[in-house]
Amino acid sequence: MKWTIVSILMISMFLAGCMLPDEQRSENQLAYPDQLQAVEQAAKQFQQDTGVLPIRNFDETTPLYQRYVVDFNQLVPRYLQQPPGTAFENGGVFQYVLVNVEEEPEAKVIDLRSQREIQQFQQRINEYMRKHTYAPVLEMVDVGLFKLDHEALNYSEAPHVRSPYYDTYLPLLYTNDGEIVIDYRIDLNMALNEFEHDFKENEDIRSILVDNFPIVPVRSVPYTLDENGEPAYNIRQE
Repeated sequence: MKWTIVSILMISMFLAGCMLPDEQRSENQLAYPDQLQAVEQAAKQFQQDTGVLPIRNFDETTPLYQRYVVDFNQLVPRYLQQPPGTAFENGGVFQYVLVNVEEEPEAKVIDLRSQREIQQFQQRINEYMRKHTYAPVLEMVDVGLFKLDHEALNYSEAPHVRSPYYDTYLPLLYTNDGEIVIDYRIDLNMALNEFEHDFKENEDIRSILVDNFPIVPVRSVPYTLDENGEPAYNIRQE
């Protein structure tokens, strides 16, 4: 009797997993090294054969870590049988990108799971601006970078998103261009304490996240180290 109950529970859990939407399955929510390597090798072989990278079109206004989005239409089926299961194109929660393209292209991913919260925040701001013709700015945190009044937007607390790097939540900020960006200072502080580094003056320190994690910091502004060795905004560098 005991084994029958256990068996039924296991079957039920298996069936529940099978019925989950692709983007909710756990195997589609981790950036696996073998999948990153497969995309990276495919991109390199494509470049060797064609002289160009298999990426979507972009312009100079595209943020740094979103410029080289992998175009799987150019890789499948000759270089890859199909996009990885973790790729958005195949039901996953990641968008594959290339970094370090001038020297040795590497495959990384954009975590798309925070986009829903950011879109909802953007909608609240748009609705507010339609009524008032200005954004509900609370204070300026740097040139062209602002903290918004979350109470004016009917939030009980300042909006934030889960970090793709650590067990933290990251604040959202507003730029002069009307864009929502993620404030990565918490994660950058933790990474600076965890990994060796030797940043020069005015050097963008976001690379410490790119070098040590499979995920790139999208919707971000550049950061440098201040005189105390702490992460500081450097939005003018973008």
